[in-house]
Amino acid sequence: MAWRPVRLPGKMTSMTEPERRKPPHIADEPTALEAFLEFQRATLEQKCAGLDEAGLRTASVPPSTMTLLGLVRHLADVERHWYRRVFAGEDAPPRFYDDENLEGDFEFPAEATWEEALAAWREEVAAARAAVRGRSLEELSAAGHHKTGQPVGLRWIHLHMIEEYARHNGHADLIRERVDGATGV
Repeated sequence: MAWRPVRLPGKMTSMTEPERRKPPHIADEPTALEAFLEFQRATLEQKCAGLDEAGLRTASVPPSTMTLLGLVRHLADVERHWYRRVFAGEDAPPRFYDDENLEGDFEFPAEATWEEALAAWREEVAAARAAVRGRSLEELSAAGHHKTGQPVGLRWIHLHMIEEYARHNGHADLIRERVDGATGV
């Protein structure tokens, strides 16, 4: 994936923006699922591109505490959970929340930084890609679903992740519009 710098008038450049590739109109199932997931990942990154720390910490609408920074923290842990913990069976505890602070990804401490969240998210995306490289969609997870204990298929995990990103990218659309009026990014 190619990366290019973001330049938005009046805003700090706080990251680089991925080149967002549209999924192919004709593809086999594994290619299509991976392409849609990558498109959703790149969309999240574009929603955050070019904002300063204050913009990334701006909440949507009270009483919600949802911010772009919180969404990136949350999705880092979601990637970690489904691909590393469930699919690969790794001992990989959550990065940003715990039993005492279940909302730690969204309700983060003042010292939490964008650089830390972005690096964590990128690490988890890379680990997720590595965990599924060359694996069949029919392959079952090494660990069970956190609610049922039953294994889940890689196809289900990909579909769930596309849904998770699409839902949160809708939130990111509204937050970004509130921060600086940008739409359709």
